Amino acid sequence: MSQPLPQTVKGDSASERLQALGLKLPVLAGTTYLVPHRTVGSTIHLSGQLPFKDGELLGQGVVGRDVELETAQELARHAALNALAAAVQAVGDLERVRIVQMLVFVASTPDFGEQSKVANAASELLIEVLGENGRHARTAIGVAGLPLNTPVEIQVVCTAV
Repeated sequence: MSQPLPQTVKGDSASERLQALGLKLPVLAGTTYLVPHRTVGSTIHLSGQLPFKDGELLGQGVVGRDVELETAQELARHAALNALAAAVQAVGDLERVRIVQMLVFVASTPDFGEQSKVANAASELLIEVLGENGRHARTAIGVAGLPLNTPVEIQVVCTAV
């Protein structure tokens, strides 16, 4: 049985909590080769999200060599924010988003071993904004490299409530 969530961010709705964090959902740019989300039945699969802000990749490098843990955590939060934006595109309203599963890919040195600490930052953001609907199953994976030499990529599976 999961433990109750501490209510660290004040607000009655997910939108109010997002605003209380000083954040707003970005507008996601489309590409020729993929869509931001695909719905199959009641499940919504989101394309992998990188830590872009205003069209600019916020970091490059390998965690444990070029990128410190704290920087990787901040990049993971930005990638999770982008995932929330894709989820809202899919369901139409932040209040309807429920995160089911998150995969966090961390480009890291073989001896880094703290991929879960990078992923925790993304998980925390989702729970801060969505409350219980942000709680999810999760996998954190260390990889040799990611697109555009980014340190973090996040993939999410969600549903509408």
